[in-house]
Amino acid sequence: MIVRIFRVSVPQDLHEEFETKFLSVSVTYVKQQIGLISVEVGKPTIWQPDEYVMISTWQDVQSLIAFAGQAWQQAVIPDGMAKYVRQCWVHHYEIFDHLVVVKTKI
Repeated sequence: MIVRIFRVSVPQDLHEEFETKFLSVSVTYVKQQIGLISVEVGKPTIWQPDEYVMISTWQDVQSLIAFAGQAWQQAVIPDGMAKYVRQCWVHHYEIFDHLVVVKTKI
């Protein structure tokens, strides 16, 4: 499995408009893709006041290629969303197959 982390910096004056479209356009588009296992999105914090993130998990690299094309290591920006992007980054990681996380009470 592959984790794809998409980070995007958005000017503060466009946050409200971006959030509506990010959730309705970008997230909806990703959720429709074959090979997607999960997707989570995050909004700015005091530590990253202009940055949003989409973390998606994919079955394999072939699923990412089907979603993003041969340039799958680059951002996929749906039509109408480029105007919000000041800067963006995409990172990919393989998930450890044998790693099991168990949450315990303290």
